[in-house]
Amino acid sequence: MHSDTGNVYRAFAEREARGNSAIYQDLAEHVAGDARLCALLDGLPAPKRQPNLLFGAVRHLGGPVTEGWPAFRDWVTAHWDGTSATMLERLTQTNESGRCATLLPLLATLPQPLALIEVGASAGLCLYPDRYRYRYLRADDGDSGQGGGSGGGDGSGDTTVAEFGAAGSPVTLDCTVSGPAPITPALRERLPEVAWRAGIDLNPLDVRAKDDMRWLESLVWPEQTHRLDRLRGAVRVARAEPPLLVRGDLNATVRELVAQVPAGATPVVFHSAVLAYLSPAAREEFAATVRELPGHWISNEAVSVLPAVARRLPRPAPAGSGLFALALDERPVAFTGPHGQSLDWFDEA
Repeated sequence: MHSDTGNVYRAFAEREARGNSAIYQDLAEHVAGDARLCALLDGLPAPKRQPNLLFGAVRHLGGPVTEGWPAFRDWVTAHWDGTSATMLERLTQTNESGRCATLLPLLATLPQPLALIEVGASAGLCLYPDRYRYRYLRADDGDSGQGGGSGGGDGSGDTTVAEFGAAGSPVTLDCTVSGPAPITPALRERLPEVAWRAGIDLNPLDVRAKDDMRWLESLVWPEQTHRLDRLRGAVRVARAEPPLLVRGDLNATVRELVAQVPAGATPVVFHSAVLAYLSPAAREEFAATVRELPGHWISNEAVSVLPAVARRLPRPAPAGSGLFALALDERPVAFTGPHGQSLDWFDEA
């Protein structure tokens, strides 16, 4: 059986879960070969058949994801009505504050203070780069941290380059660096100044709502306990000053938010792992919109998502790495780990 849905789960197992989650790799491989479960998934709209959405929904509903394939299969088929309803209602809104570690050096190069506007903000946890601590590391063995896994900074071969940031923050973000990343003495002494912050999402999540935060926790992969701890710390930061989040279409709403930026602040529209969910035509529409706006545009997306960025890369990303391309106004400056675990700055940037 080789349905399109089965192929999606096989690709997820091989390209995303392998090396990052043995549990999800095993489940995805089994889903791919299970005719009954694939048939159930085929009853959903194509965007709602995503592996992360299925696994997150089962976890959110209290189903078994760590007890092996037979328990997972039996539970999903017995609770399909509730599982499918959750998948239809929810979105994969992983809100990875770790990406702030890759955004921070670039934000520090812009005219201060900043007005941050995040597209696809989820709960807005990436709107607080000034409220986290940072630990930048360099691998002793020459490994630049280019892999797409969820590690970074926790290997025995890493040495600390710099540790700084908000005193007393419940979140410390580790990031392995290579190349001439601008982690300057000035940045170590003072984080970028954020004068205003806002976000856009089709379904914004409220950091004060327990069910919304349970959903975010359900999207963290089972073995990645460090990401769960980081998420909970970032939620505490955001609850102290809940972000302005606007529900709406990104093209229309981004203009409205940029128009609200306080005088004297530099507008910075940014996004990470968002545009891949749009059609190529919608991506180009968004790019055309942002090009016309004042301020700056930071994109942090898979290499192929923005053709104008991909064409200007000084070198190809390592095959199978899953790296993102970080760009300022469509000029690529670095490869980044998808969870903020690595920053490989280009010599040409």
